[in-house]
Amino acid sequence: MTVGFWINIIVMLLLIIGLFSLQKKHVSFSKRVFLALAVGIIYGFILQGIYDPTSEVVIKSIDWFNLVGVGYIKLLQMVVMPLVFISILAAFTKMNLTHNVGKISTLILGLLIGTTAVAAGVGIATAIGFDLEAIQIHAGDAETARGELLEQKLTDIGDKTFPQQMLDLLPANPFLDFTGARATSTISVVIFSAFIGVAFLGVRRKSPERAELFEKLVDSVYAVIMRVVTLILRLTPYGVLAIMTKAVALSDMDAILKLGKFVIASYVALLVMFVIHLILLSVTGLNPVTYVKKAFPVLTFAFTSRTSAGALPITIKTQKSLGVPDAIANFAGSFGLSIGQNGCAGIYPAMLAVMIAPTVGINPLSPSFIVTVIAVVAISSFGVAGVGGGATFAAIIVLSALDLPVGLAGLLISIEPLIDMGRTAVNVSGAMTSGILTSRFTGEIDGDVYKDLTNKIEAEI
Repeated sequence: MTVGFWINIIVMLLLIIGLFSLQKKHVSFSKRVFLALAVGIIYGFILQGIYDPTSEVVIKSIDWFNLVGVGYIKLLQMVVMPLVFISILAAFTKMNLTHNVGKISTLILGLLIGTTAVAAGVGIATAIGFDLEAIQIHAGDAETARGELLEQKLTDIGDKTFPQQMLDLLPANPFLDFTGARATSTISVVIFSAFIGVAFLGVRRKSPERAELFEKLVDSVYAVIMRVVTLILRLTPYGVLAIMTKAVALSDMDAILKLGKFVIASYVALLVMFVIHLILLSVTGLNPVTYVKKAFPVLTFAFTSRTSAGALPITIKTQKSLGVPDAIANFAGSFGLSIGQNGCAGIYPAMLAVMIAPTVGINPLSPSFIVTVIAVVAISSFGVAGVGGGATFAAIIVLSALDLPVGLAGLLISIEPLIDMGRTAVNVSGAMTSGILTSRFTGEIDGDVYKDLTNKIEAEI
């Protein structure tokens, strides 16, 4: 181990101790998360300036940083499947859902898919506005290898018809899906939980005393799981610090500068979509500034970690701090992991389709092509995995459905992690927006809780 390595580790330990001291001084959770994000970026740039991103010192240092960053993500992922399962069941055990479950589910799904269709339109407009074309990008060895990998993935799923892909969403073996073994495992667990929930409603009508025992059991397990979530969330500032340091320190700045136009275009599209979320809240009479203030911690985590699934516990808690009832928050958070992800399943594949279309002689400005892209993106937004890489899965499905060469999507591999950070944050915002709007439309949102800026998730952490 070199001196540089030990210095890097000591600095990271000192930064962690500094964050811990702020916690002891009762500095708010959101402020600590924001500070961790800023310090992580600065420390990452310092490592960039001193070492090459591929140097052994940086690689070994990041390997140890991962104990904090990746370890934190793994702890969150550990609780995702149990949380999805028990959250959906808990939603059904709430008395006010007996007659509204169909309406609530339809509203949430409609908003998720509808905003994804809008996101596709934003992606198309941005790609056309910035005049993005795949032929503008130089294909090196990494890009070629990535393209070949995508072609291989296409072979694995490309032979399946749309009905067969829909069948893949069904939980033939729910215990296998609890392990997250398939790309569609999360939505399969949601479906399995929903079946048990519907069965519970039937039992409650016919045998209330038996249903009462099940309801108490579900509420007890839910309380325990949420307590586990709270314990893990206390580690958020430390996880964000390590994750952000790693992301910046290992970034290929040369590639980012060369593809700066694509990075800027992607973030313009993502920002426009986030503004659309705020506009939707405003139209329904909700203050978008309040939403931003309360959603900041979860959006920060989603941005740094690149995992919607890992952010699920904070997504649910944040919705509750915005006055969304438990049941709706659970539904919106869980459904949003695999359905209608605005960033990964909406903007990204739509932009790729516009960029790649000219390479096969298709006019991306053609109204028929634009309408087709939006329709395909909306339909295919089911079952997108809520972890890093879900956008690739969505892109493969959309591009293959449009008969466009999937391999060209590999041209953006060098900037993929950077863009994926923004996409994940928009995914999470879309899920929360669907929950808030559904609560608003059904009249179940607590307006006083929404407005109360003291009611943030740090009050529980």
